[in-house]
Amino acid sequence: MDTLVVARTGDIGGFEVRRALPSVKRRMVGPFVFLDQMGPGEFLTGKGLDVRPHPHIGLSTVTYLFQGEILHRDSLGTIKTIQPGAINWMTAGRGISHSERTGPELRATGSNLYGIQSWVALPHHLEETDPAFVHYPVHELPVIEGEGKWVRVIAGSMYGAVSPVATATETFYADVALQAGVGIPLPSDQEERAVYVAEGRIEIAGDIFEPGQLLVFRPGDEITINALEPARLMLLGGAAMDGPRHIWWNFVSSSKDRIEQAKADWKAGLFGQVPDDQEFIPLPDR
Repeated sequence: MDTLVVARTGDIGGFEVRRALPSVKRRMVGPFVFLDQMGPGEFLTGKGLDVRPHPHIGLSTVTYLFQGEILHRDSLGTIKTIQPGAINWMTAGRGISHSERTGPELRATGSNLYGIQSWVALPHHLEETDPAFVHYPVHELPVIEGEGKWVRVIAGSMYGAVSPVATATETFYADVALQAGVGIPLPSDQEERAVYVAEGRIEIAGDIFEPGQLLVFRPGDEITINALEPARLMLLGGAAMDGPRHIWWNFVSSSKDRIEQAKADWKAGLFGQVPDDQEFIPLPDR
C-alpha cells in the first residue's frame, strides 16, 4: 500500500460527513480530488439536508446514494431527485451553481440519508467546457453478483462489466458489498487505485482496516480485499491527471488566477440563478 488516509469529520448543509479527499497525505487519486461520505444519518420530521446554492468550476460532481434521496437543482434549470443506486454527474466546466436539499415530501415524514459525494477534476482542455448535467438511473448501471460479492460499476469497466457513464479521462468507480469471509481482487490495470471503507472491517495482506479509511495502492501491485465482516466499499481511481490541481472552496483549477476570477464572478452574481431556490452561500473569507 502507498498511503493510508483517515477521513476527518465535518459538516455540510447541517449533516455530518467524513472527508477522505483531499488530505495532507493525498490530494488526488486518478481524477478524484474530493471524496465525502454523507451519513448514515437521520432527519427528524421537518428537517433535511440544506446545501444552499453554491458555485463550481473545473470539475464534475458525482453523487451516489446508499439510502435516502436528494433534490438537485442547478443554474442550467435542472431539477432532479436522485435515489439509491443512481448517479447525478454534473459537469461545472467554466461555471455552474447548484443546490442539494431534502425534498418537501421527505421533510414532512422524516428521512435517512447515506451516500458518497465525489468530485473528479477535468483535464486541461475541458476545464472551461460548457456546464452540463446527466442523470443515470439505477437500472442503467451494471451489477455483478454471486459467491458473496455484489458490485455496481458506476464508471469505467471492471470485472467484465462496462458502465454507460461518460467520463472525461480514464476513470473507474464501483460500489462493492462483500459478505463476511469473502474476498475480491482490486483491478491492477489502472494507474492510480484506492479503496474507501464505508462499512465493516477488511483485511489486505495481513493488515486490518476500519470504516472511514481510504487506502491508496501502488501501480501494478496485486491486491485482494478480504471482508472480515459484512463490508461496503468504494473502489476508485484511474489515469493520473495532467498536472496538479488547486482547490479553494468549491473551485478546482490548474490555474490559481482562474480561481481568483471565479471568486470575483460569484461575488458579482455571474454564475446564474438556481430555479426555485433563491438562497445562496456567500464567498468564504478564506
